[in-house]
Amino acid sequence: MGNADTKLNFRKAVVQLTTKIQPVDPSDDAFWSQFWSESITNIQDVFTLIPATEIRVLREECPSNLATLCYKAVERLVHAADSSCATQQEHCTVINCVRILTRLLPYIFEDPDWRSFFWSSLPSSSKQQFKNDSENPEGQVEESIPLAQSLLNALCDLLFCPDFTVYSNKKFGPDKHEDLHSIDSCEFIWEAGVGFAHAAPHDPRLDNNRNEILKLLLTCFSQAMYHPPGSESEAPNKWVQHFTSPENRHALPLFTSLLNVLCAYDPVGLGLPYNHLLFTDSREPLVETALQLLIVTLDWDSSSQCSQLNAIDEQSGMIHENLFINYLSRIHREEDFAFMLHGFTRLLKNPLIQTYLPNSNKKVQNHQELLVFFWKVCDFNKKFLYYVLKSSDVLDVLVPILFHLNDSRADQSRVGLMHIGVFILLLLSGERNFGVRLNKPYTATVPMDIPVFTGTHADLLVVVFHKIITTGHQRLQPLFDCLLTILVNVSPYLKTLSMVASTKLLHLLEAFSTPWFLFSAPNNHHLVFFLLEIFNNIIQYQFDGNANLVYTIIRKRHVFHALASLPTDCGTINRSLSRRGRKQLGRQPSVESVKDAPSMEGSHPALPAQPGTHTCSLAIMPGIEKITEQETAHPSLQQLSQLTGAAVAANGAMENITVSHEIEERATVLAHSENVDEDSNSDETEKEFVDQGAFHNEPVILDVPDIKEPISPTSSHKSSYSESSQHVPHPPSSASQVRYSRYKLYLFRFFCYRIFSMQVGLQWLPNPDWVLSWKQKLPLQTIMRLLQVLVPQVEKICIDKGLTDESEILKFLQHGTLVGLLPVPHPILIRKYQANNGTSMWFRTYMWGIIYLRNVDPPIWYDTAVKLFEIQRI
Repeated sequence: MGNADTKLNFRKAVVQLTTKIQPVDPSDDAFWSQFWSESITNIQDVFTLIPATEIRVLREECPSNLATLCYKAVERLVHAADSSCATQQEHCTVINCVRILTRLLPYIFEDPDWRSFFWSSLPSSSKQQFKNDSENPEGQVEESIPLAQSLLNALCDLLFCPDFTVYSNKKFGPDKHEDLHSIDSCEFIWEAGVGFAHAAPHDPRLDNNRNEILKLLLTCFSQAMYHPPGSESEAPNKWVQHFTSPENRHALPLFTSLLNVLCAYDPVGLGLPYNHLLFTDSREPLVETALQLLIVTLDWDSSSQCSQLNAIDEQSGMIHENLFINYLSRIHREEDFAFMLHGFTRLLKNPLIQTYLPNSNKKVQNHQELLVFFWKVCDFNKKFLYYVLKSSDVLDVLVPILFHLNDSRADQSRVGLMHIGVFILLLLSGERNFGVRLNKPYTATVPMDIPVFTGTHADLLVVVFHKIITTGHQRLQPLFDCLLTILVNVSPYLKTLSMVASTKLLHLLEAFSTPWFLFSAPNNHHLVFFLLEIFNNIIQYQFDGNANLVYTIIRKRHVFHALASLPTDCGTINRSLSRRGRKQLGRQPSVESVKDAPSMEGSHPALPAQPGTHTCSLAIMPGIEKITEQETAHPSLQQLSQLTGAAVAANGAMENITVSHEIEERATVLAHSENVDEDSNSDETEKEFVDQGAFHNEPVILDVPDIKEPISPTSSHKSSYSESSQHVPHPPSSASQVRYSRYKLYLFRFFCYRIFSMQVGLQWLPNPDWVLSWKQKLPLQTIMRLLQVLVPQVEKICIDKGLTDESEILKFLQHGTLVGLLPVPHPILIRKYQANNGTSMWFRTYMWGIIYLRNVDPPIWYDTAVKLFEIQRI
C-alpha cells in the first residue's frame, strides 16, 4: 500500500511539472527528490508514469521545468560519483536518475532546438555544485564543462564503482570507501579475457546496475537517429566522440569489459536441459546492451568527413581519436583472437543447436548485431581477419551465415540481415584462404530448406545462393551481383563440385541467358559474365577434380551455343520482351527444380514476414562496381587490363540513340509485319502491346532494380520529352487502313510508356548496338574449346559402348585432360570489398534500425520522430 502511495506521489509530481504556469523552484529539493525516490523499482514504472504526450507538453509549454529536471538528475549522478556511491540509498537514487534520463533523452533529441541543450554550459546556480574544488580554483568556476560531458564522466565513474557495478575484493571500514576519481579501473574489468586474466564472481545485482547505465549511454548515443540521412548523420556523434576520446580515463577498461563480457558469454552454460526456464539469466541483457554499445562506438569514424573534422580540430589544438577503434586495432595475440572468435561463433551458432529435447537449450537472437560487430572487427583489425581465414573456424562463421540467408530469403523484414550476411561473405571471399577452406567436406548438422547433397562447403555455398536467387523475394535482386561475385572470387580454388551444385550453376546461366531477361534491364548481362567467369576459372585451374561440372556443361551445351548466336536485330528484341509475361525468372518450376532432392530432415521452408511485423527502411546500397576493387594474383598488368576490359559491358552506345530513331524503327517493324487474318492480327497486336508494358502493372522495360546512375528527373526528362515531340515520324505511306490504325495505336502507347518512364526516372530501351557492345565480349572461348574437344569424344564413347549411365561418362571425364588444348589461362581476378560513403551510410542505418527494433522492453525510442530511417509495418 505504501509503495502505491509513493508511485501516486511520483505521478502527481509529473503532472505538476506539466501544469504549473510558473517554473518549479530549482532549489526545492523536496519536490525534485520525488523523481528518484525508492518508490520506483523498475524502468517500466518510469515509462508508464511519464507518458510520451506529457514529455512533449513539458518540452513545448514548460521548457524550464524539463531543463531543471535534466540538470537535477545529472547533478545527482555527479554527486553520487563524487561520494563513491557508498550506500544502498545512493544506489537507488542513481538507478532512478538513470531511468529518468533514459526516458527523457529521445524526446529531447527529436526537437532540433533542444539538441544542443546538453552541450551548453551549466547555469551559474549549479556551477558550484558540479565543481571539483581540488581541481578548479575559484577563478575558473566560469569555465564549466557542458552538461553532456558531466553526465558521461559520471556514468563512466559509476560503471567501476565497488559494490555497485563491480565486485570489490578489498575490505574497508563502514565509513571508508574508495574514491572513484582515483580508483584504477583497470583492476576492475568485468570479465576475464582480452588483456585481463582474473574472472570476477558473477553477481546479478551488479549486472542489472551495469545494464541500466549502459542503456542510458546507448540512449545518449542515439541522437544520430534523429538526423535524416545526409551530412548531419555522417558527421561524428559528439556523445560518442567524448566517450571514446582520451578525456574518458576509463576508455580502456570499458572497452575491455564490454568485449570480454560479450565473448565470454555462454548461453548454454553447463548444458543442463531447461535451465533457462528454472533460473533467470542476468547476463543475457547485459551482453545484448554491451554488444549494441560496441557496434555504435566503433561506428564513429567510419564516414569520410572525419578526416576533415580532425583537420579542423588540429587547427584549434584539439585532436579527437576514437580509443575504442585504436584498442581494437592493436589486439594482436593469437590467444586473444582465439577467445574473440570462439565467443563470436558460440553465440552465432547458438540458435542453430539441435537437441533431442525440444527447446531444452537457451537460444539468443542477437545474430544481426553479432554480424555487424564481426564486420567491424575485421574492418579495423586485419590481423584478426587473417587469423579467421587461416583457421578452420572460418567455416563456423560461414554455416550460420548461410543458414540465416536461406531462412530469411522470403522475409521482407529481414532484407538488412540478407545484406550484412552477403557483405561479410564478399569480404571473406576476397582472400585466397577462404576459397581453399571451402573444400572441406560438409556434414549436415543444421537443417536447411535445401536439397540433400554430399559434398563440400563450396557446394553448400552454391546451393544456398541458387535458392536465394530463384526463390527469394523481389527486393533481393540488387544482391545478385554480390552473390555471383563471391562465387567468382572463390571459383579458382574449388577442387570438386558435386553434381547438385554443378546443376544449380548451369540452371542460373540458363535462366540469366534467356533473351527476354538479357534485354529487360541494362545490367542483366553482367550476371552472365560472372557465371561464365566462374566456369572459366574452374576449367582453367581446377579441371581435374570437376568432372561433374564438365559433364553438366556438356549436357547443357545448347545454352552456350544460344549465347554465342544471340540475335541482335530489333524485331527479335521486341519479341523477346513480349514473352516476359509467360516466363518469369526462377518463379516457374524448371526441370532441375522439379527433380530436386528432398530437403534436409527437420528443416522448415522459408516463410514471409508475419502481417504486422515492423521493419526499418535502409539506405540505398551502391552497386557492386562501387563496393569492390579488382586485384589479380598475377604480375602481368597487360593481361589484367585485357581481362578487365572483357568483363565490363559498355553502356555508352545507349546515349546516342534518340527517341525519334526508336519510334521510327519500332513503328516501321510493326507496320511491315506479316499479313495475317485481320481479326487475329488485332488481337495479337493488342496482346503484344500489353505484354511489352505500355499499360502493364509491371512494365518489362522499367524493371531495372540495379540501375547504377539514374537519369536526373529534371533536365534529362524535359529534354527527352521535347525531343520526342519534335521528331514524331509521318505515318507510313500504306493503303491499308488497318496498318495505319495499328501504327497510330503503337505511337499513342509508346508515348504513354515514355511519359510513365519519365515519372519513375528511367529512360532506357534495348537496341542492336547495345547488344553488340557486350555480346562480342562474352568470354566463351574456353568453354567452346572444351565443347569442341570433349563432345565428339563423349558421343563416340556412348555410341561405341552403348552407354546410358552417366557414371561411365564421369569416369571418362575424370581421367581426361585438356592440357595444351585450351587457350592460355587467364589471370585470376579477385574483386575485393572497398568501403565508401554509401556503404558506411547503409551500415549506420541498418545498425540503428536493429537497435531500435530490439529495444522493446522498455521501448526506449518507440513513437519518437526518428529521421535516419522509416518504421514500416508489413
